[in-house]
Amino acid sequence: MKTRITEMLGVRYPIVQGGMQWVGRAELASAVSNAGGLGILTGLTQPNPEALAAEIRRCREMTDKPFGVNLTIMPSANPPPYEAYLDAVLDSGVKVLETAGNNPKEFIAKAKARGVKIVHKCTAVRHALSAERNGVDAISIDGFEAAGHPGEDDVGGLVLFAAAARKVKIPLIASGGIADGAGMAAALVLGAEGINMGTRFCATREAPIHENIKRRMVEAGERDTQLILRTLRNTGRVLKNAVAAEVVALETRPGGAEFKDIHPLVAGARGRAALESGDVDGGLIWASPVLGLIDDIPTCAELIERIMADCRAHLKRAVAQIEAD
Repeated sequence: MKTRITEMLGVRYPIVQGGMQWVGRAELASAVSNAGGLGILTGLTQPNPEALAAEIRRCREMTDKPFGVNLTIMPSANPPPYEAYLDAVLDSGVKVLETAGNNPKEFIAKAKARGVKIVHKCTAVRHALSAERNGVDAISIDGFEAAGHPGEDDVGGLVLFAAAARKVKIPLIASGGIADGAGMAAALVLGAEGINMGTRFCATREAPIHENIKRRMVEAGERDTQLILRTLRNTGRVLKNAVAAEVVALETRPGGAEFKDIHPLVAGARGRAALESGDVDGGLIWASPVLGLIDDIPTCAELIERIMADCRAHLKRAVAQIEAD
């Protein structure tokens, strides 16, 4: 399949792996890239820029195909050394950078001066247009179905992808609520030129998370996600579990809750421990309603080939139905 996304990223298929915290490691990124998509290492999964450079080297030992790095830039009282992480990416020769959160113009200019393609991840058309004006090369836009932080507008992908495609001139990647060939076909018809998947890639053999978590994703349905942090206007979508229920209980108690009340429950270290130990109720597990579309735990290669075959079949079927009329 040839789109502006495949041409830009140098990949066979326009399928991008989500840059998921704790999950975007060399094992998964290399498997996705070897299968024809674009694997993504998550920069801030690594404890420091030096460790990120080492992870990039490790990924290169596993694949000779293109892969990217995600760098999510968020306001914080004690921010990590974002520019040093960026330097680790640039000095390692990575040619695709996925950015999310705040997107300083100086970081864009610095990366583009080194020949890096920038895919900016956002949750609203207005943010996509702002990133386009700032010089990014492609937009990955999250519908409300997305795991992680889908923004505060609550616009589902069916509308958001089409609305973005009407206004954004640079290539568009549809993200959130996509797990199979039918979803990919729909995204392409709506105007996207590629897809981004996070939750679906978690339920693959190469994903570096515990088998208990993968099996829970197979067992879960489309109603088994929970929205948290709504009252703090930092909405997150996670798998329903004991921790998510406790967060919502704190938020909805009389008088509400401040972030300091919730922080021990949502701490990243706790979520990482759950993913590694397999304790489904041990911490937050980010997931989208595509849980209802996950029936197995294939290799990344098996999953991507299946999605591409099903996508083509759905598109051909739709054309055949139109021609029959």
